[in-house]
Amino acid sequence: MVRETLTREKVLDEALALVDADGMGALSMRKLAARLGVEAMSLYNHVKNKGDLLDGLTARVFESVPLPVPSWSWETRVRRLAEGLYTAFTRHPAVVRALAAEEANPRSPGALRVIDALLGALLDAGLDEVAAARGYRSLMGLTFGAALADSVAGGVAQRDEPVGDWFSRMVTPEELPNLYRVLPSLADVDCVQDFHDQLDLLLAGLRTAAAR
Repeated sequence: MVRETLTREKVLDEALALVDADGMGALSMRKLAARLGVEAMSLYNHVKNKGDLLDGLTARVFESVPLPVPSWSWETRVRRLAEGLYTAFTRHPAVVRALAAEEANPRSPGALRVIDALLGALLDAGLDEVAAARGYRSLMGLTFGAALADSVAGGVAQRDEPVGDWFSRMVTPEELPNLYRVLPSLADVDCVQDFHDQLDLLLAGLRTAAAR
């Protein structure tokens, strides 16, 4: 059987599959090479080092986000890109954590096109360069935060008293009236629905800023 030619894309996609399954701590050149059926040294023909590997698999996550149609309204483009980034990040939580820790950066032309499209939509809204940069940071913070929250859901360490019970006991209408009033809603809110609600609020703010 003729072995399939190894490419950088195949190396990165296999690395992404490995960290999706076993976490970033499982990623090593030796393990990755074994999954690809090659010697570890062969990988260095396609990735320079561990840092390049991390940047590359992060770039693959960004590249998976569909680019919007340029003729769409700026708001539709921003929404589609934000939702696409959120979907990509929730599929690859280990990559999101590496990005948040600044262990990896999406260094590829394809990843840059996603960022460029988002900034282009913000500029088309009428924002100046500073406002567009702030809007971009806010949108990325929202998608990162929502994806990170989603990735750790249910991962709380064991406690004698569940956190929900502790809040119910500690939060009283006399001492903490505002938290007491809103606590049931906080406990019932769905994370995915939260993301879309927060995106709506952010877009409303961008509309206001663009109209000034």
